[in-house]
Amino acid sequence: MSGYQEEIKAAEVANSFPGISAESAARMRLQNKFKTGLDIAKYTAGIMRRDMAEFDKDKAKYTQSLGCWHGFVGQQKLISIKKHFGSTERRYLYLSGWMVAALRSDFGPLPDQSMHEKTAVAGLVEELYTFLRQADARELGGLFRSLDAAREAGDAAKEKEIIAAIDNHETHVVPIVADIDAGFGNAEATYLMAKQMIEAGACALQIENQVADEKQCGHQDGKVTVPHADFHNKIRALRYAFLELGIDDGVIVARTDSEGAGLTKEIAVVKEKGDSGDIYNSYLDVEEIDVADMAEGDVVFNRDGKLVRPKRLPSGLYQFRQGTGHERCVFDCIGAINAGADLLWIETAVPTVHEIAGMMDDVRKVHPDAKLVYNNSPSFNWTLNFRQQTFDAWEKEGKDVSAYDRANLMSAEYDESELSAVADARIQTFQADTAREANVFHHLITLPTYHTTALSVDNLAQEYFGEKAMLGYVEGVQRKEIRQGIACVKHQNMAGSDLGDDHKEYYAGENALKAGGAKNTSNQF
Repeated sequence: MSGYQEEIKAAEVANSFPGISAESAARMRLQNKFKTGLDIAKYTAGIMRRDMAEFDKDKAKYTQSLGCWHGFVGQQKLISIKKHFGSTERRYLYLSGWMVAALRSDFGPLPDQSMHEKTAVAGLVEELYTFLRQADARELGGLFRSLDAAREAGDAAKEKEIIAAIDNHETHVVPIVADIDAGFGNAEATYLMAKQMIEAGACALQIENQVADEKQCGHQDGKVTVPHADFHNKIRALRYAFLELGIDDGVIVARTDSEGAGLTKEIAVVKEKGDSGDIYNSYLDVEEIDVADMAEGDVVFNRDGKLVRPKRLPSGLYQFRQGTGHERCVFDCIGAINAGADLLWIETAVPTVHEIAGMMDDVRKVHPDAKLVYNNSPSFNWTLNFRQQTFDAWEKEGKDVSAYDRANLMSAEYDESELSAVADARIQTFQADTAREANVFHHLITLPTYHTTALSVDNLAQEYFGEKAMLGYVEGVQRKEIRQGIACVKHQNMAGSDLGDDHKEYYAGENALKAGGAKNTSNQF
């Protein structure tokens, strides 16, 4: 007996109400597979754990995601993935704190500094899954209508084929890697916010080692890190939130910003020589002094029997020694795994395979299975970076690069050049290369839909308000939607009109007043 038929049988057993169709009730149940956010978190955590195990066996099986700032964007991404690739396998969503701050705050657009409302993040997780569940309902609704049509036509073979498609339907619900910034406060605040996000459906939470009240975007200056004990407390707070809610295999992504963070707010507590506090303090930029040299209000401590004074800025912050970023990142990563993190995230200044691999090689000397999440960030100028990397490699090899101006390689004049072709090939294989060489399990782009929206609106505005007028929309948008089979060309259907019609028919039968009749202009598509 098929799953569809089993669901009908179950509905028949439960149904003793007049005027209610067991098959209609079964259809509604199938269209709402996930009843709560915790159902989603359990399901998607299992997906991530299986994907991580598969990646350990085959580095070609890395995973990918794109950042989304609205449920509709996430929904359309998954609909497109299913259309083009037939499966959502190893494809996730990323929830970017940057985009929540810039696009979802009641304060209006904000920088990525944890100033937006805490609840906005969990709200976006819930919104994304609401839209993904609606995508399931819409797709299954189409199959149900096709099933009814096959029955009316007496086509038993087609009916069997459609029931098989219903039974094997793949959900649009996929894991979301959700950004919890630096925890929005102390460890208890981190725990409370994590619970909200998990209850909304998040199975993977990404937390960074910056000071919560000084948090900056990972690609900006002025980042301030915290001692390891503070960061590890928050990692444990996330784990307790997962365990309390029954998501025993929830995923924690620990991010280090140390490569670009030259400041700290605290001198770490040292309990014994060689512990994490002692090592953290060893990276501070200090000067040896005598007691007589101490000024009023100076902070000093003992290092190897010598009195040292860390260099303190007018802001009260302490600075690390130059050139210690690599070492501090490695130390952060090892400590985060020891504290219970499942995946690592190293924020880098440029996307360079050898630099990422170099840090992960050092981490994997201690934790051989350590896996990385990497931000393929729009904050990088990918074209310029990879053209310059190619230029430098050629120059080192002794190849003639006199035809190129290294400082001006972004210029369109180089677009058809050999150097550009080689650089683009390296960009194309960057994810596969870093998966293989640096154990990068998950590749994400944080803000792609922010940029694609800006680009498409700019193009539309230029044409619609310019000489092309209405043709600017028709040629630049609608005609492409129709020819590319973009689902939302039928925007009424995408918004749930046909689902509503199905329900009206369940409720009222032949008396239902439906929107999808002959006069519905969407029939033109």
